[in-house]
Amino acid sequence: MRHWLFRACATGVTALSLTACGTGPGTEDTGGGGFTGRGPITLATGKDNSGTLTRIVDRWNSSHPEEEVRVIELSDSPDEQRRRMIQNAELKSPEFSVLNLDLVWTAEFAGHRWIDELPKAKFDAATYLEPTLEGASYRGRLYAAPWTSDGGLLYFRSDLLRKANAEPPSTWAQMDDTCKKVLALPEGEGMSCYSGQFEKYEGLTVNFAEMVESAGGSVVDGKGAPTVDSAEALEGLEFFTNAYRSGLIPKKAITFKEEEGRQAFQKGELVFHRQWPYQWSLANAEDGSSKVAGKFSVAPLPGLDGPGVSSLGGHNLAVSSFARNKATALDFVTFMTDERMQRENLLLGSNAPTAAALYEDEELIAKYPYLPVLKQSILSAVPRPRVVRYGDATAAIQDAAYRAMKGEITPEESLAQLQMKLERITKP
Repeated sequence: MRHWLFRACATGVTALSLTACGTGPGTEDTGGGGFTGRGPITLATGKDNSGTLTRIVDRWNSSHPEEEVRVIELSDSPDEQRRRMIQNAELKSPEFSVLNLDLVWTAEFAGHRWIDELPKAKFDAATYLEPTLEGASYRGRLYAAPWTSDGGLLYFRSDLLRKANAEPPSTWAQMDDTCKKVLALPEGEGMSCYSGQFEKYEGLTVNFAEMVESAGGSVVDGKGAPTVDSAEALEGLEFFTNAYRSGLIPKKAITFKEEEGRQAFQKGELVFHRQWPYQWSLANAEDGSSKVAGKFSVAPLPGLDGPGVSSLGGHNLAVSSFARNKATALDFVTFMTDERMQRENLLLGSNAPTAAALYEDEELIAKYPYLPVLKQSILSAVPRPRVVRYGDATAAIQDAAYRAMKGEITPEESLAQLQMKLERITKP
């Protein structure tokens, strides 16, 4: 995979890409400007629950013994991952070389100059799904490479829907009605209807944004001004707060992050589950760890009056401004985001690629029939607010949504308070 990279070095694509080619193996760089220096590097990332990332990194290491990548696994919590990365950057520490960033963090890290602008010549923009490339950019400049994408999907028990003579729902009301039919079946005894990610963390920001957007509202407008205190947003939030109070959403779901929800779905406890595509392979495992293998399918997220809107998910790979051996770091980023490695990442862990061509691959579609649904989810997805003070914005959203879900404040109070907080946070 490196042959085209070194060919670019030999032909001199641009002055910037020439600096990215660096020096020979073993010439260590101490950081601080340009993509120079070769040697060992690190990859800071969230916990590798599936083992997929480790397997792919091992492929790099087997052919780059003098430029080994050591994976530094951070917390399972996105909020804690972000905190650790910011702490490392504020100390100007070279501990983290390559950062696996939630795409919405890219603007924040670029705005603070914690990551280096990447040479665009290394990454063919035409090969990426457009939303993923936008999520890797800041003020028109590329600061990260789109590695994985994500769109929310509605996982559902296809076996039970067939028994209930029901179709996958396109609206929240239809989902409610279908649940009642399934739970009335003998097989539905003890099950709950629906869950997403409702714990007070980044996943709740995602789910809240989907509640609002899927009801026709918005968190911010096209210019980044907060618009969350609207009638449409209220309809979205009210449906989910009412669903939690009525039991449509089980009470324990208020503690669910991705993994807790996945485990509940795989144990056969949920009829519907809002989740990312990575769940597909794990829930279809044939090793006895999943009770629903072969018994589920996916559909677009439902909304108030029709199909809903996903928040845009995914991860970008960025080079820390304080890293050593940046030539190796850049080569590693291009290796990881190459279409062939994205294909491997999909095959090993059902991680959504950013390469558009993979969504048209007939062999992949045969193995992962959800790919067309996922592609549409990504193309129609709405990003979370990409603001320099993103940490403050997501904390405000999480607090407002969590308190409303638990009934500590009304949805009206929640949105009014959130509007005022976001106006302060986004004020120039």
